Amino acid sequence: MPTLDPRVDAYIDNAPEFAKPILVELRKRVHAACPDVRETIKWRMPSFEHHGLLAGMAAFKAHLTFGFWKDAVLRSEKDHLDTLDRVGCMKGIADLPPKAAFLKALKRAMEINEEGIALPRKKATKRAQIAMHPDFARALGASKKARAVFEAFAPSCKREYLEWIAEAKKDDTRSRRIEQAIDWIAAGRKRNWKYENC
Repeated sequence: MPTLDPRVDAYIDNAPEFAKPILVELRKRVHAACPDVRETIKWRMPSFEHHGLLAGMAAFKAHLTFGFWKDAVLRSEKDHLDTLDRVGCMKGIADLPPKAAFLKALKRAMEINEEGIALPRKKATKRAQIAMHPDFARALGASKKARAVFEAFAPSCKREYLEWIAEAKKDDTRSRRIEQAIDWIAAGRKRNWKYENC
C-alpha cells in the first residue's frame, strides 16, 4: 500500500475542480510505477522522491502541470518527447498521456535517478565587460587605500561598483556615487554592504 502524505491530500482538496481528478490520476500512476516513492511538498507543490527528486505536479487556475526533475535528460534521449510535452500543460483529463507512455517515461526517470545521472550543467553566460568611468579611475588613483581595497575585491564586487556608477544618467549623480563609492571602498565595504548581515 502506498505511503501518502496528508499535505498532498490537502493540496488536491484545495485545487481547482477541473484539476482534482487529474492530480489524483497522476498520483495513482506514480505510486503504481514506483511503490516505494516518497511523497513530499517542495516549493509548495506535491513532489515525488525516488533516489532524489523524481517529479512534481502543480495546479493553477486554468491548467496543471507534471514535471520530471531531470526533464532535460529525458528530452535528450528523445524517446519521451510526446509524453513530456503533454504533461507540461493539461487542462482536462483528456490531456493526460496514455498510461503506457507515461509509465515508460516514469520508469526511465527512476532509472536515471538510480544510476545517479546528473542534470547537464548550464553553460556560463559571458557577461560584457564594463569599462571603468574615467572620473572613477581618477578618484581611485587619488586614494591609495581605496585603490588597494578595490583591486583586492572579487570581480563580482568590482562589477557592482562599476555598474552602479555607469548607470548614473546625470553627471552630478555620477559624481555623488563616485564620492560615496570611494568612502565605502576605503572602509572595505562592498557595494551592497548594508544588506549583507540582514
